[in-house]
Amino acid sequence: MRIRTVEISVGLFMLIGLLALLVLALNVSGLNLTPKQGGYKLYASFENIGGLTPRAKVSMSGVQIGEVKNIRLDPQMLMAEVEMEIFADVDYISADSSAMILTSGLLGQQYVGIVPGGDMDVLAEGDFIFNTQSALVLEDLVGKFLMNQVSE
Repeated sequence: MRIRTVEISVGLFMLIGLLALLVLALNVSGLNLTPKQGGYKLYASFENIGGLTPRAKVSMSGVQIGEVKNIRLDPQMLMAEVEMEIFADVDYISADSSAMILTSGLLGQQYVGIVPGGDMDVLAEGDFIFNTQSALVLEDLVGKFLMNQVSE
């Protein structure tokens, strides 16, 4: 009887350990089982989004204020249109703000960074951010550098 109690307690500790690892993996990956409800959608067009993916974070001053919901190709402008869902409590983004695609670290994950402007008007549901800066593509920089070196 004592051996069975030890086996059951070891099994429970193993189960608790596996659940703790699962929760840790979910937190590290950024996957939320209970996403923030509410918010409003903003849109921005970029010439090149690099490796930006849906569910990438949208941040302002290093603080996450939303996430990328959808990316599609605009057939009229032939540019990538990024749909962002901004948290409902962040209702103070000025209308002349700019959006840029940034990389966390040297070769890390890409995200949308919003730089606030000075306008008193604020963005609302469905508005566009017109001042955008596309992703910095490392291969383009290397190619420009090499072409510059060859031309000299």
